[in-house]
Amino acid sequence: MLLFTNSKNSLLELKENSFKLEKDIQVLFEKNLCSITGLHFVKSEFTIKSNRIDTLAFDEDSKSFVIIEYKKSQNYSVVDQGVSYLNLMLEYKAEFIVEYNESQKKSLKRSDVDWSQSKIIFVSPSFNDFQKQSSNFKDLAIELWEIKKFENDVVVINPVKKSKSAPSIKQVQKNDSSEISKVIQQTKVYSEEDHLVGKSDDTVELYETYKSAILNLQNDLDIKPKKLEIGFTSKNKIFSDVCIQKNGLKFFINLKKGKLDDPKKIARDVSSVGHWGNGDYEIIVEDTKNLEYIMSLIKQAIEK
Repeated sequence: MLLFTNSKNSLLELKENSFKLEKDIQVLFEKNLCSITGLHFVKSEFTIKSNRIDTLAFDEDSKSFVIIEYKKSQNYSVVDQGVSYLNLMLEYKAEFIVEYNESQKKSLKRSDVDWSQSKIIFVSPSFNDFQKQSSNFKDLAIELWEIKKFENDVVVINPVKKSKSAPSIKQVQKNDSSEISKVIQQTKVYSEEDHLVGKSDDTVELYETYKSAILNLQNDLDIKPKKLEIGFTSKNKIFSDVCIQKNGLKFFINLKKGKLDDPKKIARDVSSVGHWGNGDYEIIVEDTKNLEYIMSLIKQAIEK
């Protein structure tokens, strides 16, 4: 990646400054954890069974714990360490609950956590091709995030996205007694396909139309498939969710009651009823008749 500053139409390249210590990466990442990832900070240097976890975080959207590890070198296996830590979490669930309750002063029960959504994030200035390829499985709950520091206090952070054609690790993992097999059996990385399977062609086309319209509202938007719905994110924060139903779509707009400007009154107030998605507004669509108007409503949640 080349970064420049513009000085009177003359581009001056920004030079990369290396992090001196892994701890420098950790401190910067932890202090800005929510704005970077949307995750809730729980504990730094969490030790369990002689294993030290750099950062323990909690994903409020998926109700799951996330382990974050920081690396400065490339001399390690992201799969081996990632799987080992995930197994540790799934084996000692009670310790993670206790740590959350004690450090957050909240009451979280084991049943409040979706353990199948547990994952680990590795953060490093760079990953080699082998590390990227070995973690490029659509159902492996390991994410790679690159962080680079440049002169003039510029920091660039990019998740390493898995390829759209990423295979299932089940295709290459045959040993049911292995550590990685245990993780695969207890975790689930959801995809768009999980939500579209069994849906009619009309519903799939409707979803693709609305998805394309939403992602075109702004350059930095992305999707986050979850267990019950698909989230649309801006800077890793969900601004809208969609539940794909048999004959249509159910959207949720992540705004509090009274904050949505909806002159046509097509959004339903669900602030006082249970629902899956984020926010207090629900819109059910079965066609594209109000697509542009619905985009104007969803855009308000991006700009909040």
